[in-house]
Amino acid sequence: MLKKGNKLYSILTGSCPKCHEESMYVAKNPYKPGHLFKMNERCSHCQTKYKIEPSFFYGAMYVSYAVGIAFAVAAFVIAKLVVGTSLINTFIAIVATLVIFMPVIIRLSRNIWINFFISYDPKAARTPLESTSS
Repeated sequence: MLKKGNKLYSILTGSCPKCHEESMYVAKNPYKPGHLFKMNERCSHCQTKYKIEPSFFYGAMYVSYAVGIAFAVAAFVIAKLVVGTSLINTFIAIVATLVIFMPVIIRLSRNIWINFFISYDPKAARTPLESTSS
């Protein structure tokens, strides 16, 4: 289902949006303390620069809002409609979900944001580049 060459693959795995060969992040686990925001500067396979410009990932905040809403709606549906908890317990479930999944939401937002600007290139995936490219 998730194959290289698909934007969804890059978004869900956090791999390079251009070649899908390596992770953009120093630590793949978003829950590793102190490593949530640490990214490699470039892809070691295709030399794609991840921070296209200074403050590039500030735009991911807008995506983060939408991803957070999706997680909150999912928590509401599960807590209120499936489990049948009271309104206050549903609110607590939503807040707990957003706090617990915050690192995942941040990483997903960054992955979605960079995939808006960089597309998969099958040529970059096949052979490592010697020269620097953006």
